[in-house]
Amino acid sequence: MAEKDVIAETRFPNTLASLTTDLHDLGVKPGETLLVHVSMKSLGWVSGGPQTVIQALMDALTSEGTLVIQTHSPTLSDPAEWQNPPVPEHWHETIRQTMPAYDPEKTPSTYLGVVPELFRKFPDVHRSHHPAFSISAWGKNAREITSEHPLDYSLSDHSPLGKAYKLDAKVLLLGTGYDANTSFHLSEYRAGTRNLKENGAPLQVEGAPKWTIYKDIEFDDDSFEEIGEQFEQEKMVVTGKIGLAHSRLFSMPEAVDYAAEWLKSKDH
Repeated sequence: MAEKDVIAETRFPNTLASLTTDLHDLGVKPGETLLVHVSMKSLGWVSGGPQTVIQALMDALTSEGTLVIQTHSPTLSDPAEWQNPPVPEHWHETIRQTMPAYDPEKTPSTYLGVVPELFRKFPDVHRSHHPAFSISAWGKNAREITSEHPLDYSLSDHSPLGKAYKLDAKVLLLGTGYDANTSFHLSEYRAGTRNLKENGAPLQVEGAPKWTIYKDIEFDDDSFEEIGEQFEQEKMVVTGKIGLAHSRLFSMPEAVDYAAEWLKSKDH
C-alpha cells in the first residue's frame, strides 16, 4: 500500500502515546513476556514509523517485561533449496563456500518486514545464535531466552521459543494472521508428525566460515491459519484494534498445546 493511501485511511496519526494506550487497552500488561508479529502497513500512518511501534511495545511491557521478535535469516540456507527465485545449479557450491558466516551483529533479518530488522539493532536487544532461525529479545528475561539456541531442531523446546513457552508468554498478532505465528512451529515438533531433514548454513568455525549441516524437521505452515481460526473459536483470544490493525492477543502455551493436538489428529 502506497504511503498516500495509508494517510488517506488514517483519521488521526498514530503516536507513541496512542499506540501504548491501544496496547494496554487490548490487554498487554507490564512485566509480561510477549512474542510479537507486526504488519506495519495494517497500522495506518505512524508518527515515527517502526521505531515508534517498537518503543510503544517496550513502554507497554516496561523493563520488567520481555519483548520477543523473530529475526530469522532464511537466506543463510542451502542454495539448492532456493525457490524465490532459484539460482543456477552450477552456482550452488560457490555460494556454499563463499557465503559469510552468521554474525548476530551483522547478518540481516530477511523476509519479515522492517520491524524485526530494526528491533535487532535497538539498544539492549539480545539475538540468539542460530544462523537461519534467530530470535531476538529485550527486557528482563531477554538474555535467558536468547543465550542458548541449539543448531539442530531450530525452533524446538530447547530453542528460545521453548524458553518463552516456559515463561508463560503471550502472543500478539498485530495486524497479521495466524500464518505468521512462529510459535506454531514449536507445535510441529511436539506433534511428532513432520519428516526429518538436513539443512545447511555457514558458521564461524575457528575464525573462518564453514558450511555446516544440521538436523531439523520439514516445516509446513499451510495449516496455521486454519488452526488459528479454530483455536480462536474454542479458546480465549482477545481481539481489538491497535491503530487501524486488527490484532489478537492470546496465551502462547495454550496455543502451542492446541496446535500440537490438532496436528496429531490431522496428520495420523
